[in-house]
Amino acid sequence: MPLYEHVFIARQDLSNAQAEGLIEHFGAVLSDNGGKLVDHEYWGVKTMAYKINKNRKGHYAFLKSDAPSAAIQEMERLMRLHDDVMRVLTIKVDEHAEGPSVQMQKRDEREERRGRR
Repeated sequence: MPLYEHVFIARQDLSNAQAEGLIEHFGAVLSDNGGKLVDHEYWGVKTMAYKINKNRKGHYAFLKSDAPSAAIQEMERLMRLHDDVMRVLTIKVDEHAEGPSVQMQKRDEREERRGRR
């Protein structure tokens, strides 16, 4: 099955538990439609570059999935309809990167990689 990565932004007035509950909810949507949630990360509340729906901050979440395109389309449709989700980005990838995403790595680890250039 194809591999996908998703990032979504939820409203800032949700609690952390509610934001993580959205991850579980959309993972269940994938599994109900024949796919699976490979990994997920909750990045926390971050400040956005511009306001979206009068919100300056949002809860960011990152999902890695292995699912057919029909399951991805259904999940994206439900994300667009959900009142708490402000933005969604889905990318098809050849393979999932091992370990944590760049957002979750410590700052000093990122600077070490920058020095190698």
